[in-house]
Amino acid sequence: MDASASQPQGEGEGAAAWVTVEEWSGSSGSALSRTAVLTASPSSLTSHRFGSRWGRIGGRVLGAFVPEGFPGSVTPDYVPFQTWDTLQGLSTYIRAMLSTQALLGAIGVGEQSATVIGATFQWFLRDLTGMLGGILFTFYQGSNLDSNAKMWRLVADFMNDLGMLMDLLSPLFPSSLIVIMCLGSLSRSFTGVASGATRAALTQHFALANNAADISAKEGSQETLATMLGMGLGMLLAHITRGHALSVWASFLSLTIFHMYANYKAVQSLSLTTLNYERASILLQYFMECGEVLAPQQVSRQEHILPFWPSFRKLVRIKLPHERVHLGAKASMLTHSDMLEIAKTRSHYKNANYLLLDKEGSVHIFIHKQATSADVLKSFIHALVLASLMQKSKSQHAEAHQWMDEKYRTFIAKLQMEGYSTERLLSHSILWRAHWLHGPLDEKLK
Repeated sequence: MDASASQPQGEGEGAAAWVTVEEWSGSSGSALSRTAVLTASPSSLTSHRFGSRWGRIGGRVLGAFVPEGFPGSVTPDYVPFQTWDTLQGLSTYIRAMLSTQALLGAIGVGEQSATVIGATFQWFLRDLTGMLGGILFTFYQGSNLDSNAKMWRLVADFMNDLGMLMDLLSPLFPSSLIVIMCLGSLSRSFTGVASGATRAALTQHFALANNAADISAKEGSQETLATMLGMGLGMLLAHITRGHALSVWASFLSLTIFHMYANYKAVQSLSLTTLNYERASILLQYFMECGEVLAPQQVSRQEHILPFWPSFRKLVRIKLPHERVHLGAKASMLTHSDMLEIAKTRSHYKNANYLLLDKEGSVHIFIHKQATSADVLKSFIHALVLASLMQKSKSQHAEAHQWMDEKYRTFIAKLQMEGYSTERLLSHSILWRAHWLHGPLDEKLK
């Protein structure tokens, strides 16, 4: 038995007259490249390498600035966004040298009449104002930054431009120096909060391979490189324009215009797959008209991302569909006629954790205290449907209810097929919820 068992093994060993092993490099299966092939025979070993040594070194250096598995580990809009974001960051650091130079001169650096304690006190007031401003901005807007990341990203950079402008203006108004310094610091404090919060939301969007930490780390490397390059160019520009106020202002304003343009292009390149008020409204309107769902890139082109656009629409009294919907209404605002209207339409919301009230051309959503995030999304879609139907006639609760029963699940399924996240609606914090009871007229409520 032993001899017969060992003979096939020997034949197998003799048959293995050669072997080939390939070497592949890459951090993920979607981003592998062959680097070497080794072939061995009983008498020789041959090897063949692919790519140059400099190419391999370049790949290692690039790995310090892009996520592992790039480009397969990030969304397609990562590259255009990072390109424009790096360019706007570079312009920011160049301008920072000009504005800092002006601010230091304003507080007396380099002048014999200036005192250390005076400059220190002014700088302390500047930083203190910025800290308090950051806390107040977080208190009033912190919970709303996630729902409109694109707009707040632009707001953050605009406020940073305003803060730098204040620093550059400070030497021109010595009697109001402290006020101007504090206003500039206050403006930049808004930038820090809004930029950090929106960056976290965008990092989650880019992370196709659950690699948010890696993307964030590589973003830090990119920003550090842009900072060093910007500081070097900024010091050179500050040296060239020193003593020439017109050249300083021309350089600053030119870089600021480019900074605003680069920021707009960066935000415009984003194709977010989360649902906020406007994206949900755009998707629903198209679905109601055509029965299909737009791709994220198509929705991105229809979004209004400029910060002043909502204020302009209010001025000219133009309301988009989602602006006629008020999510998380207060129950204490209800009047007697409102309560009777809810009682009349309650049959359309028997199995729902929300109630809808159409009043004065708007739809108010009352969220039940036990409603989930899925209920909130459903209530908003239902309200959009009702608001859309209200343009044709005054009250359309029955038609809206029928649409939800017949088409809501299809709408959500098609959204998921296009890659949208349908787990929740990105909205402001819902501070007010409700609980309700109802019955026939002859039944006494307890």
